[in-house]
Amino acid sequence: MTPKTIKEFFYSLPAKLDREAAEDLDAVYQFDLSGPQGGQYLVRIQNGTCTVEEGAHVDPHVTLAMASEDCVKVLNGQLSGPAIAMSGRLQISGDIGLAIQLKSLFPSVG
Repeated sequence: MTPKTIKEFFYSLPAKLDREAAEDLDAVYQFDLSGPQGGQYLVRIQNGTCTVEEGAHVDPHVTLAMASEDCVKVLNGQLSGPAIAMSGRLQISGDIGLAIQLKSLFPSVG
């Protein structure tokens, strides 16, 4: 089943996590999305598991801010994360290395 909304997508992530890639990771990713399906989601990777919550974390390791429609395109492989970051449509704050690592944590996405 392909997620139809941003919310469905985020809640489908735990099943798509590459547990080996996440084995030694302890990180909180904050997604701040603007636009029609906008919202805030936090994705916690800890001990090889993934949990998703709506809302904001007080001290995430990395924050990714973008328009919800860009997020959908990146997640579906229609748009390159690095390309929208360089164009200024994606703002990353915190640990850039963790942002780069996202693709390896969820290889079946996009």
